[in-house]
Amino acid sequence: MKDDWQLRLIQLLSVPGMMLAFYLHLFHEGVLIVGCKVGSIFDCGSVSGPGAQYASIGPVPVAFIGLVGYAVIFLLTWLRDWDSPLMDYLPEIMVAVTGFAFLFSFGLTILEAVVIHAFCQYCVVSAVLVVILFGLALSYWRGVKAEGA
Repeated sequence: MKDDWQLRLIQLLSVPGMMLAFYLHLFHEGVLIVGCKVGSIFDCGSVSGPGAQYASIGPVPVAFIGLVGYAVIFLLTWLRDWDSPLMDYLPEIMVAVTGFAFLFSFGLTILEAVVIHAFCQYCVVSAVLVVILFGLALSYWRGVKAEGA
């Protein structure tokens, strides 16, 4: 594809996503304390803190899942540079991976709103990043399809 600006932007935005997820993972593990506004509707501790009921899926912290997800998205953007055999399917793979991340983040945000009754401001930023990544992946996919038509 001649113009793959969407992939480069996805690559760029996945870096702060990884940093944010790593930060939240360290918070979940009790390694550091996050600066989070407590009160009203924001309470990072009850959403993603060490003792938070919904901060893990089994033994795996949600923040770690996010870290892996952002890392996978970041690595996928390099497939074009590696001239990988998967390059033919890269638009579909990007839509599938970012689409899964979108649905996962959407589910977690609903959980925050309906069950926990509190939001983690960092989790909200991550969810917004995922929405942007998904939109960029869809734009990339449409561009590749239009170019091939």
